[in-house]
Amino acid sequence: MPTDERQPTIIVDAQQNIAFNAQQLGRDYARWAWHQRQEPGGQELPPAVTSLRDNMLGRVAIVFGSLQVLAETTPGLASWQRYTYRTAADAQQLALWQMDSYRRLADDHSRIRLILTRSDLKDVLGSWRGDNSIETQQQGIVVKMKGAEPLSEPRQLEEWLEYGLRIVAPAWGQTRYAAAAGSTDGLTLLGFELLEVMAGFNMLLDISAMSESAAAAALDRYEGAVIASHSNPRHFNDSPRCLADEQIRRLAERDGVMGIMVYNRFLRPDWHPSDPKRRVSLSHWVDAVDYVCQLTGSVAHVGLGSDIDGAYPYHALPTEIDTSSDLWLLRRELRERGFAEADVEAILSGNMLRKLKETLPDG
Repeated sequence: MPTDERQPTIIVDAQQNIAFNAQQLGRDYARWAWHQRQEPGGQELPPAVTSLRDNMLGRVAIVFGSLQVLAETTPGLASWQRYTYRTAADAQQLALWQMDSYRRLADDHSRIRLILTRSDLKDVLGSWRGDNSIETQQQGIVVKMKGAEPLSEPRQLEEWLEYGLRIVAPAWGQTRYAAAAGSTDGLTLLGFELLEVMAGFNMLLDISAMSESAAAAALDRYEGAVIASHSNPRHFNDSPRCLADEQIRRLAERDGVMGIMVYNRFLRPDWHPSDPKRRVSLSHWVDAVDYVCQLTGSVAHVGLGSDIDGAYPYHALPTEIDTSSDLWLLRRELRERGFAEADVEAILSGNMLRKLKETLPDG
């Protein structure tokens, strides 16, 4: 590789379930994913595919780490998804448990830093510049609430900001705030109130997993920065969980960014869970990225929201992906497809960083 070649220095991944997996699966984020796969009983659980060490090796410098809770009525709950909620108070306790997991990671590991302010972000980015060794590089975690059910009421958002929350996705499943993907319902009155409170704190809104009606209302009402952290184009899979072309265009009109998942089901329309892993490659991920670029006329509205270790079967990830360290291969795939270096950098980090910088307070 030529020594004067310009290259993106980091990856920003807008979706990983770090604390959720610690809670539900007992995962230790500080240990190599491969080592966790070898533990007794690990064969009965979804194989670990991400960790601090794997992310750092793949130059995943910033992760949007989710807080995710599951209702006991969630369809298709797996046997290992032991912790569920019945009431909003239950949901809050489960989410606080996960929030504490992120805080303890930052307290116990000098290489992990919760990003709460622009100063935190600047320090994390600075650790990856120049000739800094891997021992001095830090990973920044931005905490995102994936489904707003843990909020007992919109005004409680101020308390969660003190804990370290910076991004809110009102829906994952159905919540008291917004209808989930596939529903014909939209935002509730509490949902509109939540948007007002979020705007007052200049928070980053995530429309992933919202119904079309709820997402449209949120894009119309919310004046702050918006992303769809892990949402693929519906062009490749006719799932309500994916975004239709009009939704993508509307998100781009708001200068939003959508993160493309490395999930085979959403990358190749004829993929089936019984298919071998090799049927989908990272080239299919680039197809989805290119589709968004062509649809919006710009590279400014697409990024990575891998949802790696999102409890998908291991074979549901593209053939090149063994752990999150392999996310760095996305750079090669983009370059081989003909994307300019500046565009590669925008897709892998710059676009999500732009939205994050718009919302973080000084500090």
